[in-house]
Amino acid sequence: MSRTLRLDAVLIQAVIAGALSFAHLHDLAAAAGQDGWKAWAYPVSVDLLLVAAWRRMRTDEENRDAWLWFAIALIASLGANVATAGLLDLNNVPAWLRILVAGWPALAFLGGTLLAHSAAPIREPERTDQLRVEPAADVIVERAPEPASELAPAEPDPRSAPPEPVPIQPSVPVPPALLDHAQKIADAHKAQTGDPIDTATLRSRLGIPPALADAIATQLT
Repeated sequence: MSRTLRLDAVLIQAVIAGALSFAHLHDLAAAAGQDGWKAWAYPVSVDLLLVAAWRRMRTDEENRDAWLWFAIALIASLGANVATAGLLDLNNVPAWLRILVAGWPALAFLGGTLLAHSAAPIREPERTDQLRVEPAADVIVERAPEPASELAPAEPDPRSAPPEPVPIQPSVPVPPALLDHAQKIADAHKAQTGDPIDTATLRSRLGIPPALADAIATQLT
């Protein structure tokens, strides 16, 4: 896609003004003893310092150095325009003007270096009306296991009921700890069902032989 250059009055005026200022600076430098290519380098130096100071002013409006060097370059450009407008005899340039023209390269080099290597301003990030909401961290809540309520054991199926226990033998010993545990089971069974626990249920709950279950059942209160 081709781009067309739009020529308007402002652009034409800028080209004309730049060409005239360039020519005036060249004539003044040549009159001050800077002949040859040196006379052409002076307007380039002045214009470059002017552009560098202007760009620094756009990025940092409160930079006093940029304003100072912009004023120096502008005065140099305006001074050359006024001096070559017939107010100064270019065939007899005064000594102070020759000194200024000769010292300009060092002054322009100092200004350009300071503008190029000065620290750029640190701009604070723009504040937004909406607050940034940080994602909440995943929280894992561990709940303690609830104690399982003791349910009433199902009534044994008569068809799958174990055979009738044989009469207890007086020689089967019952450990006291096992007897206490069986007593707690019998009490819980009676509290839930209202009936005393039978031998078959006690044996299935304790997982003991029939003989030992009969011995414990006879000692329960």
